[in-house]
Amino acid sequence: MKKLLSLSFLLVFNFISSQNQSSLKITESEEYKDEVTANNILAIHTTNNGLTGIVRDSKKDILFDIFDTDLKKVFSKTVESDKRESFVGEIFFENEIKFFTVYAPEKTERILYCHIFNLENKTVTKEKLFETTVEKNQDLFAGGNKRQTSFAISPNGNYFAVATDNIKKNVNSYTVRVFNASNLQLVYEKAYQEHEERFYQHNDLSIDDNANVYTLGKLYIKGRSEKKKGEANYQFVLNKLSKTEAKELTIDLAEEHILSLNISTTANELHLLGFYSEKNIFRIKGGCNFIIDTDALSVKSKNIYKLPIEVYEDLYGEDKADNKKDKELSNFYVDYVLKDTNGNTYILAEAFYITQTYVSTGTGGGYFITTPHYDDILILNFDANGTLNWGRSVFKKSGSPSYNAFLKGNELHVILNSGKNLTEKNDGRTKVSKGLFESSSLYDFVYSANGEVSYNKIQDNSGNTYYIPFYGTYQNDTFIMTSDGKKKKQFMILK
Repeated sequence: MKKLLSLSFLLVFNFISSQNQSSLKITESEEYKDEVTANNILAIHTTNNGLTGIVRDSKKDILFDIFDTDLKKVFSKTVESDKRESFVGEIFFENEIKFFTVYAPEKTERILYCHIFNLENKTVTKEKLFETTVEKNQDLFAGGNKRQTSFAISPNGNYFAVATDNIKKNVNSYTVRVFNASNLQLVYEKAYQEHEERFYQHNDLSIDDNANVYTLGKLYIKGRSEKKKGEANYQFVLNKLSKTEAKELTIDLAEEHILSLNISTTANELHLLGFYSEKNIFRIKGGCNFIIDTDALSVKSKNIYKLPIEVYEDLYGEDKADNKKDKELSNFYVDYVLKDTNGNTYILAEAFYITQTYVSTGTGGGYFITTPHYDDILILNFDANGTLNWGRSVFKKSGSPSYNAFLKGNELHVILNSGKNLTEKNDGRTKVSKGLFESSSLYDFVYSANGEVSYNKIQDNSGNTYYIPFYGTYQNDTFIMTSDGKKKKQFMILK
């Protein structure tokens, strides 16, 4: 028994020792004080000149802050907002964050505003983009997805597109508006997928330098059910819209069930990326990548791959992975689609679900406690031809959005908080979680070009400032994240 305990201790010691310090250069800014308490970050970006802009909201206001290259606050403005005004999206190019809100003065009236936050000039202005009517209490933008999918800016920054739902009682209708990014003038407005019976569900949006817009979504065959007699009750449709025409491409499925697809652009190609299942849309058997020739508007190739064995080894351990490889994963939603300089595309998704627990008060009554779960992370890497290079996963448990990801060189960095020391279980898995009485640490998981992973500690959080990777931004080869302080705040910089 003593030998067994000694061996177990040695294995744990070796694993803890293998958690190297991060190779990234780590610095922290000076603390600063907030005049208004607002932790909910809606946008954070850094310009090429090193200015960092942050947009936050409080109960009654929107807060705009600018920090210099040393992350000292050099500008702050508070703009009053109405309880009927809500954030719907943002885009960023060079020195400007364009921040969009919808105002609902009446049950059927909607006004879209654009707040222009210029970091170089230290100005905030607000302009009305358009006004429209909707069915009673109808949303103007499709919701439910963790990723922002209704706003897009062209690579050259000259145009931006806004996709809205215009669903009426007797007709499904959708509209794209393209604006000049410099003066906010409407370039063109185009309706698409108008149909009295068939329902269209928006997935993603892209716009090119010539103001051509690509909207991707599901077109349901009958009703809104995902399946009919065990088969998919929808087709994916890619719409190509311009000032003069509207075209569409139907992407047929075989045995696949797909929750949603996401657009990644490469030259004159679109890569439509996502996960497929053989059972239903909320499960995952593997990854898929449809490559679209935008000139011919045709499907060049359809690539379907089962999840690699390494995904199951990370989640279930090496001994169980082979028996689990036919098991479909569930409840994953895409957070990041990243592309490196070699044309490889990374898709990262996190398992998200909600549980409810009934608590009895002992007097014949009680109440429910709702708990969100942000658990395992799934990572797939596709090359420029749509071939799956590798897949990995992170065995994780968390109660809040807990990670961020960026590409630096040929390496993928996943930044997250976990227990003070990562736990290697007997089956070989590395578990990312924090025990009830355990302190935490900030980690940098680094994935090489071929999918090998190293676990690098950035800091022990005990006695140090606690940072939230989820509220971070990566620009100019630098990742910046903010702390969770209420009044006193600080930044960590990773280079």
